[in-house]
Amino acid sequence: MDLKPLKANAGVLAREMQWLALVIDTRMKLYFSQDSEYTDIYNIPLPEFAADDSVYGNIAAYYQMTFDERIILALALAPHIQPHLLDIFFIKNSTYDRGFTEVGGIKGQNHGGFIPTGETAAFIIAGLDLEKRFNLINIFSEDHFFRKFKILDLVHTQPHEPFLSGVITVAPEYLSYFTSGVSHKPDYGINFPAKLISTNLDWSDLVLEENILEEVNEIRDWIEYGQTLMNDWGMSKKIKPGFRTLFYGPPGTGKTLTASLLGKSSGLDVYRIDLSMVVSKFIGETEKNLANVFDQAENKNWILFFDEADALFGKRTQTSSSNDRHANQEVSYLLQRVEDFPGVVILATNLKANLDDAFSRRFQSMIYFPMPGPEQRKRLWKQAFSSQSTLEESCNLDEIAEKYEMAGGAIINVSRYSSMKALKRGTNVIFKKDILEGIRKEFGKEGKIV
Repeated sequence: MDLKPLKANAGVLAREMQWLALVIDTRMKLYFSQDSEYTDIYNIPLPEFAADDSVYGNIAAYYQMTFDERIILALALAPHIQPHLLDIFFIKNSTYDRGFTEVGGIKGQNHGGFIPTGETAAFIIAGLDLEKRFNLINIFSEDHFFRKFKILDLVHTQPHEPFLSGVITVAPEYLSYFTSGVSHKPDYGINFPAKLISTNLDWSDLVLEENILEEVNEIRDWIEYGQTLMNDWGMSKKIKPGFRTLFYGPPGTGKTLTASLLGKSSGLDVYRIDLSMVVSKFIGETEKNLANVFDQAENKNWILFFDEADALFGKRTQTSSSNDRHANQEVSYLLQRVEDFPGVVILATNLKANLDDAFSRRFQSMIYFPMPGPEQRKRLWKQAFSSQSTLEESCNLDEIAEKYEMAGGAIINVSRYSSMKALKRGTNVIFKKDILEGIRKEFGKEGKIV
């Protein structure tokens, strides 16, 4: 990890926390009529970040954050950076033998410190000034850049409680940026049913016909020039954001590898959605699970890859029952989320006919990955084996490629099987009989006989 961003971020945030501590101390003294160096918290000078390279300083400068906005963001970060700074809010109201309602805040289940709420921000910024309090609510509105760009939010754990009782929560993505200076990688699980996928291969390892590669290059062009088209050329008023494409064709023909290479070549993360964790028999759960993925992916420039997409985006049925109606609502919801996503969405399926027709109309491209022909199979066979191994003299890969129609994934399985057989014999020579046995095994998976 590069230590330079860490040092820059730590220095800036230390100064910001010192400033926040002074603001809080001043508010407490003014509120309880104690002697204070300042007559108003707004007299306390803001730390300057013009000359540093920290992410926090750059974000504050980019959005031209106001005094109030800086307080709120610093409050959200304090429990993660200097939690002891907020211990001052544990002060007790001796009259009622409890904390002061006006300072808000909660105590976490495992976190021993004070966790600020919107009420805490209102106390620091507004005190008893209702006009300032009402203005503060606008900062937590959906139109404000805090929520619009998912920097921070007010999270409510209970319904029907006052708006400012929500916990001020900084997004994991920005917490990671502000501290380590790198992007946050969400953990795979029930709240994020998607896995980051990558590859050690390069475009030269992808064996596809030239016309298919040209179609794939359209996606690469969008990734490189899409923002220029939308923003500089003003096309955002005419076309939907993002790029939606369908990969279809038999298993093992390069759909997943192509998605991984698109990410690798462009420096974008590719997340494969785990449909087994997304699709639910319970009403509303599938939409909720997908919303978790799309909400976290928004504004992060990820590539979302839905493998075996017909399980989720299958054809809608006739509405003969309430379950059918709900299933159709799910597809409609997913259509809308896919269409509104500003990044690249790739749907992959073995059978194009299984997908709902409404999706087809919304794709920018539909790319067919066929079974490789003899020439492609020759390349795949020659790439499949380790440079540390050799083939016995009777083994002619050109002949095998010509005779047996197989996808690249199946050829790799045969290579693995025959190579393991060679290792077991204590040699690096791969026998033709082992390759043929591996082919029989692969054909047997599909009920074919060699």
